[in-house]
Amino acid sequence: MNASQFAQAADATPDQMADLEAFRDRLEQVNAVMNLIGPDTLPDFWNRHAYDSAQLLGHAPDARTWADLGAGAGFPGLVLSILLKGREGAHVWLIDSLGKRCRFLQEVVDYLALPATVINGRAEAQTLSVDIITARAVAPLDKLLGYAQPYFERGAEGLFLKGEKAETEVAAARAAWRFDVSLSTSESDPRGRIVHVRSLRRARSA
Repeated sequence: MNASQFAQAADATPDQMADLEAFRDRLEQVNAVMNLIGPDTLPDFWNRHAYDSAQLLGHAPDARTWADLGAGAGFPGLVLSILLKGREGAHVWLIDSLGKRCRFLQEVVDYLALPATVINGRAEAQTLSVDIITARAVAPLDKLLGYAQPYFERGAEGLFLKGEKAETEVAAARAAWRFDVSLSTSESDPRGRIVHVRSLRRARSA
């Protein structure tokens, strides 16, 4: 997928594409010294990173507030904030425990004037109320649900980007958690899954 194919698939405006290009350029510069993502994945930025993130909007088209747990290099959170920019009430919280990653995220947020707040801290320690929580490549689902539990208690649903072991992770998570879940095939990689979690609670035996 190239930039024009992404723009068509994500229905991105020229302004959004300009912001995404600026983000991509800065990521490439910083990644050379900080290794935010695997350098061999940069040539596939538009599919593997940008569209992988952007597809989440189609799973929650009415959601306005998002929290990206373990935001890392900004996938999916920065991409979502670029695509939500200008939408009334839209805001994305980018939460990461590592200061240097937060400094990169803040630089991009400031430069592009994005509707986003960067939080340097532990995801489970925050008191945010949002429509959707999301995460990519943070932890196995059973552990991720522990980070996410406070958000579910305040009414959020989860949309988590997972790989080909998603079904195995869901099965393992049921040992400690009770939840409603649906899995959708990723549009950016048919081996991946989008795991939509609702109504999270601890299993009685956990």
